[in-house]
Formats: sequence, structure tokens, C-alpha cells
Amino acid sequence: MSAAIIFDQSKLKAYDGLIRLCEYAGQPEEWGSRLWSELLMDGQLYDAFVHYLEHHELPELPKCAGYSLTDCYVWQMERDNLRRDTGKNTAGCNKEGMVLHAFMTMAQMKRAPEEYIRKFTDGRGMDQTM
Repeated sequence: MSAAIIFDQSKLKAYDGLIRLCEYAGQPEEWGSRLWSELLMDGQLYDAFVHYLEHHELPELPKCAGYSLTDCYVWQMERDNLRRDTGKNTAGCNKEGMVLHAFMTMAQMKRAPEEYIRKFTDGRGMDQTM
């Protein structure tokens, strides 16, 4: 009698999707491996990533301290705009990279929400308008 081996390939597909996105976004393999570890440790975040791979949109969940992945993405975009000193989203903007960083930001925010709430609400220096 032989034992049947059941193998769920969904995680392999998700990992492959992550690696491809990292390559496309110019993220190093080591960074992708760190994000993969974060995704595996948080079922909600993993499910959100699979949703992104399947639908190419950020889901509303998970949330941390009232912030969603979309909020993390917008924060990443604002930081990129400030770095480039453009004030707006340009064609040179690495949107896939910002999506990946939004997932990493959410993972880190879940461990230290106060730190990220402060980062999200801190002013933007001289560029900030009243």
C-alpha cells in the first residue's frame, strides 16, 4: 500500500508571483525573501497578497490601527514624490515596487503600530500646506 502525497501548489504560485513582481520592480531577491517570510507569518497579509496577484488591486483588509494597504501604498507614493521632488505621480514612478513596499509596511506596522501612525501623520516639512 502506498501513501498518497497531497501537495498544495498555491503557495508555490504565490511565491513565484512575488519573485516575478520583485524582479519587475527591481527589488533584490533577499528583500523578496524577507517579504515572503512576513507574508507566511501573517495569514491575512498573505491572503491580501494572493488577492493582489489575482486581481491586481489592493483589498481593504487587513487593517492596522485603521490603516489599510491602500493607505500604506499612498504613503509610499507620497514618499516617492518627495524624494523625486515632483509633487505628483509621474510615469517614472515604480508602482509595483510601492505595492510591494506597502505590504512590507503593513507587516511592520502590525508589530509597531505607534511608530507607523507617527510616520503617517508626521508633517511633510516645507512642502506641507495648511
